[in-house]
Amino acid sequence: MSFDDDLLGEVSRGARALVVCPDIRGMRYDLDADSRLREAEGLALAIGIEIEDSFVLPVREVKPNLLFGAGQVENIRIACEQHEAELVVVDGALSPIQQRNLEEKLSRKVIDRTGLILEIFGERAATAEGRLQVELAHLDYQQSRLVRSWTHLERQRGGFGFLGGPGETQIEADRRMIRQRMGRLRKELEQVRKTRGLHRERRERAPWPVVALVGYTNAGKSTLFNRLTGAEVMAEDLLFATLDPTMRAIGLPGVEKAILSDTVGFISDLPTQLVAAFRATLEEVTAADVICHVRDMSNPSADAQKAQVLRVLTDLEVIEGEGGTSSIPILEVWNKWDLLDEERAEELGDVAASNEDIVAVSAMTGEGVDDLLQKLGEMLTARASVHEFELAASDGRRIAWLHAHGEVLEEEEAGEGDDGPRRRFIVRLNPKELGQFETL
Repeated sequence: MSFDDDLLGEVSRGARALVVCPDIRGMRYDLDADSRLREAEGLALAIGIEIEDSFVLPVREVKPNLLFGAGQVENIRIACEQHEAELVVVDGALSPIQQRNLEEKLSRKVIDRTGLILEIFGERAATAEGRLQVELAHLDYQQSRLVRSWTHLERQRGGFGFLGGPGETQIEADRRMIRQRMGRLRKELEQVRKTRGLHRERRERAPWPVVALVGYTNAGKSTLFNRLTGAEVMAEDLLFATLDPTMRAIGLPGVEKAILSDTVGFISDLPTQLVAAFRATLEEVTAADVICHVRDMSNPSADAQKAQVLRVLTDLEVIEGEGGTSSIPILEVWNKWDLLDEERAEELGDVAASNEDIVAVSAMTGEGVDDLLQKLGEMLTARASVHEFELAASDGRRIAWLHAHGEVLEEEEAGEGDDGPRRRFIVRLNPKELGQFETL
């Protein structure tokens, strides 16, 4: 699904744009101004926009009607004229009034961070759930901007029941249609979530452990996923290259089979509409046996990005409280090792070597991947313990299951029982396997 008509209007891929990153005095940001500007540029590039110029603009006091001061707006307008930019991307949340007024002052299309991310998500969502979530988030965003839309457009708008022509009656009709559509989408999403819940329960009953890849957007999760599985998941040097959970089976040392899950990337200041809409795609993380936190160690903001990821995991209750313990083992995968200079690689290598919860890799070159697989195998088998079972010799199904999924250390005859000859087994199983065996 693409929302070009609704968010970008006549502006299409390849549009010449100016990227402006407001730095508001007194506001707390997850990243510093330069890092936020680079991220904003990455978001624009991910949708095919051509960046003509970009800069940070300090904002001493937020103007309710424009966000920026009048002089700053004039400077933006002049920069647009100089670079022949037809679009202005503002890396922040604009109110409908601010967006409308900026467009009038600049005589150009203006899109804020929320609209830009929604556009990317609209292009990238591949599964039914992903598409529903994007459309729901888009409608939530769009309904507050109907007045602004009708101020500009005298054309039929496709996709969500918009009809051409200005007027209060039409706006109210569209608001009603949007609310009705959102209601239907929520019902469809609930059904999709129930279906996915059933699939997750089925996987939990299956004998295979789940390893979830998480990390900041563009950290290299999909490249690593492809390296480990031989799959061809979209893995480009773009923000939000992956938006839907993808799963593949892999083999690990000491583990016959494991399921590797690639998830949506995290990002700072994610629009509120998308925090709610995309929470379900991260539910896969809460069902994992091990979480691999993939980090781009070549990024100067790697520490701030880590803090953002841990904040999301805390919101998902994977981690208890700020700086608390994790209910699921977390392995840090320090990726993009091939992009580090020799001094930085040596410095970080000493840290990684002294921490058993860190593995250094290059998903691009394959360096360190064998060490990662070995470590994952160790983590998945670490909680295994030895158990003793006595079964009827005729209970072929359960005996076969023990041989297929556990490590049978000893097997011998155990005399006669009411159900005939019996056999005794000493088997090493992890807690998940034990629970599955007990339900057979």
